[in-house]
Amino acid sequence: MPVTKLYIDKEVEDYSNVREFSSRIDLEGEIVDDQQVIFDIIQESSDPIQKAKEVIFLTRNKGAFIKKCPGTSIYTCCGYKILHIGTFCDMDCSYCILQTYFHPPIMQYFVNHIDMMTELDRIFEEKAIHRVGTGEFTDSLIWEKWTDIASKLVTKFSKQNNSILELKSKTVNIKKLENLNHNGKTILAWSMNTPHVIKEEEKDTTPLKARLRAAQKVESWGYKLAFHFDPMVFYDNCHEEYKDVVRQIFKNVSPENVAYISIGSFRFMPDLKQIIQKRFKESTLVYGEFIHGLDNKMRYFKPLRLKMYQAIVSEIKLLAPDVLVYFCMEDDEIWEKTFGFVPDKDEGLSKMLDKRVAKLCGLNKGLLI
Repeated sequence: MPVTKLYIDKEVEDYSNVREFSSRIDLEGEIVDDQQVIFDIIQESSDPIQKAKEVIFLTRNKGAFIKKCPGTSIYTCCGYKILHIGTFCDMDCSYCILQTYFHPPIMQYFVNHIDMMTELDRIFEEKAIHRVGTGEFTDSLIWEKWTDIASKLVTKFSKQNNSILELKSKTVNIKKLENLNHNGKTILAWSMNTPHVIKEEEKDTTPLKARLRAAQKVESWGYKLAFHFDPMVFYDNCHEEYKDVVRQIFKNVSPENVAYISIGSFRFMPDLKQIIQKRFKESTLVYGEFIHGLDNKMRYFKPLRLKMYQAIVSEIKLLAPDVLVYFCMEDDEIWEKTFGFVPDKDEGLSKMLDKRVAKLCGLNKGLLI
């Protein structure tokens, strides 16, 4: 959906990348002294979430740029680190947790890149492997329409050997990445789903075939790949349709260049139900069979989850037996009944992923614990 208003924090109005952003978006930015002015305008709208997707606020990140993924001790976590380049998204997926995460939601882009690069330099000096991604609080590539942030990060990561950058997206904004010397240190990842779910629940995103063509193209540019089936949605014939998506992936790209595939089922905090019912009246997403998970999120009954997981994992293992497949936020029983093992509690999954990216992306294997 189009952005119609650009606000600029007075603290950053003289930043060079603010001027560059303003010229590319072709909107005259309004300088604000207090971000509450923007929040009030959004909140007064009949649909604040929709309104927030039409507004961009250029400002400073006043906190840490690098944060641990907000997993839980209850479910196995992958040890991923978030690079906090901005917030929210101009696409409109019904299930998006960001609709409840920010109060109010707003598309912010952080422009104090010197601070961000300084934090990256610190982790590059550590004697440890880091997997860093920008796709947790926003889509990694939506900002490519107005910035060069992805290109800057790809170049930054190319000059070190203890960390990989993951850019995760539902877009095909890859053009600027073509001629970069990435040195194998960037993984391009796509959120995947069936055509049915993309059509019904992922408004304003790119179709499955377009995502696959983009993956095929960046593979030809030497990038490694990853795919995330999260959330998987239960519906009639979903098992076969998810298996078909796996088949389409490996018709387009080589298993040898896929670092990992994550899977997880639709889950949501109870507050999200009302938002989906109000904003996506045609969606049937929240009317399935759910129970309270140990993290207080609503989840499909375990037998439903297991059936979906076992179907897709069997197809992945058939076509790409060496690709690392893992769960995002699942319990030991699900791991055991799907994969036949449970990762060690002492960062077992994190170590599995570190080992995989070290091998595939040419990181310093001496840093593996």
